[in-house]
Amino acid sequence: MIEHIVLFKLKTDASEDQKRGMLNALLDLKDRIPGILHASAGVNFSARAQGYTHGFVIRFKDRAALDAYLPHPAHVVVVETHVKPLSEGVLALDYEI
Repeated sequence: MIEHIVLFKLKTDASEDQKRGMLNALLDLKDRIPGILHASAGVNFSARAQGYTHGFVIRFKDRAALDAYLPHPAHVVVVETHVKPLSEGVLALDYEI
């Protein structure tokens, strides 16, 4: 299995509705893209996050599922319509579990 972790620095002028919409759109990918076993997302509450405000974690069944996810049209739409307009920075990390 693969754990895919993404941290977002959202713009200060992003509305709460926009932030919630982004997280919901990311979570909806679980039902739209094969190979996703679990997804979670939330708002940071720690002072240690170095400016990252939100997090998203997806568990994939294998590396092939991760590789298929990145260019998947549903993922691309979420990135283009929700993530890019709201984010000042994005950090992703993938590891095998």
